[in-house]
Amino acid sequence: MCRSIKTLRPPVLPEEATQDEIRAAALQYVRKVSGFRAPAAHNKEAFDRAVDAVAEATAELLDRLEVRGAAQKAG
Repeated sequence: MCRSIKTLRPPVLPEEATQDEIRAAALQYVRKVSGFRAPAAHNKEAFDRAVDAVAEATAELLDRLEVRGAAQKAG
């Protein structure tokens, strides 16, 4: 879909994705879906809320994924 969004899970990413990496991926996704690099002032709140929601969903997904053959997460 969007070539600038990189895979954030092991083993592609050797360590856990940072919040900055997750947020950057969320921003790229929202930009692609909305068709706007930066929203107009009247759309800024909706755009920012979408980025926050996608970043939160991404972080939850990465926390819940089980990668076969990878060491189990402690916790």
